[in-house]
Amino acid sequence: MPQQPVDRPPLTGKTVLVVGASSGIGADTARVLAADGAAVMLVARTAGPLEELAGELTSAGHQVAYRTGDITDASSVAAFVDATVDRFGRLDGAFNSAATTQAGRLDRVTDEDFDRIMAVNVKGTWLCLREEVRVMERQGAGSIVNVSSIGGLRGSSGMGAYQATKHAVIGLTRTAAHDFGPLGVRVNVIAPGPTESPMLDRTREAIPGGVEARIAATPLRKAGTGAEVGASVSFLLSDLAAHISGVVLPVDGGFLA
Repeated sequence: MPQQPVDRPPLTGKTVLVVGASSGIGADTARVLAADGAAVMLVARTAGPLEELAGELTSAGHQVAYRTGDITDASSVAAFVDATVDRFGRLDGAFNSAATTQAGRLDRVTDEDFDRIMAVNVKGTWLCLREEVRVMERQGAGSIVNVSSIGGLRGSSGMGAYQATKHAVIGLTRTAAHDFGPLGVRVNVIAPGPTESPMLDRTREAIPGGVEARIAATPLRKAGTGAEVGASVSFLLSDLAAHISGVVLPVDGGFLA
C-alpha cells in the first residue's frame, strides 16, 4: 500500500455515506470525516437537521450533500445509496450509525417496541450493508463501519432488547467481513461506551443513575464524545486500516478492559 503523505488528510478523494447523520454520533462523525477530506452524503429521516449540518460543513469548505431516508424500507435505502453515487460518482465508505434505544426489563418490553428496535437496529443495518455492497462490489473496493455498543459485548439489566440488537450487529459485521472480503470490501464495527449524545440523555432519563455508574466504572472516568468516536470511524474507513476487517473496536474509555 502506498504511504499516505503526512500532510494529506486520510480520506482525501473518498466519498463516504453517513446514515443517521442528524444528531449525536452520526453528526459528529460526519464532521470528522469531512475534516479528514471525505466528500460526505448525510442521511436521516428528517430533512431539517441534515440541511443545517450540510450548511455548516459546506460553509467550512467541505463537499457535502444530504438525502432523507428510512433504513427500515429497502427501496428508501437503495435510493439514498444510488443518490450518493449520482452526486459524487462513487461510494468508498459508509458509516451505518442510525439506531434507536429501549429501556425496560425483558419481560416488560411490548411486542411493538421489540419489533421496532429490531427493525431499525438489525434489519436497517442489514439493508444498508446489502445496498452499499451492491455498489462497492462493482468498484472492487470499499469500507463499511457499523455501530454496536459495549452492550453488544456484555449484558446488563434494563436494556435487554437494545443489547440483543447490538449483539446482532456484531454478528452481521463478522459474517459480512467473510462474505464481502473476497469482493475487496472491508466491514468493521465500533462498540462505543457512554457517549454524550441525545440517545445518552434518553438513557439517563430511562435508567436513573445507570449512565453515571458506567462512567464511574470507566478507567478514563468520563463519557466519550462524538468526535472521539468519529476519529475511530475515520481510521477504519481510511487506507491506514487497509488490512483490518471483521474487527469489533471498543471506543469506551477502557470500560471493557
